[in-house]
Amino acid sequence: MFFGTYTPKLDDKGRLFLPAKFRDQLADGLMVTRGQEHCLYVWPQAEIARITERLREAPVSNKAARDYIRMFSSGSSEETPDKQGRITVPPLLREWASLSKDVVVIGAMTRLEIWDEAAWTAYSAQQEESFAELSDEVFPGI
Repeated sequence: MFFGTYTPKLDDKGRLFLPAKFRDQLADGLMVTRGQEHCLYVWPQAEIARITERLREAPVSNKAARDYIRMFSSGSSEETPDKQGRITVPPLLREWASLSKDVVVIGAMTRLEIWDEAAWTAYSAQQEESFAELSDEVFPGI
């Protein structure tokens, strides 16, 4: 499980240090994909295998499923962290998420998310107002 907020830097080659706390969980490899709200998702191998299996069950006759699978798959990059715990974020994905040098990595339970720092600041400020009110509507009893 992934929790917390971290602020590593993206270097000129598009490399990013994964938070040290999560390196062991991701050491065998991971998948970086497009995420909603123009961030990137970082999936551990076991979780991407589960998601892929679910996507494979989608009927090919469903246009929305085809569209989603195309965008998800074509914007994915399998990565293995180097000995220093860095991954390379490909140009296509850096562009998708409008990543600059300053990024924010958040734990989102089953995945990490990589955000441009300015985009995360704007998003989280917008969401803070409704966070307390949403819990009962979205997750009754929490």
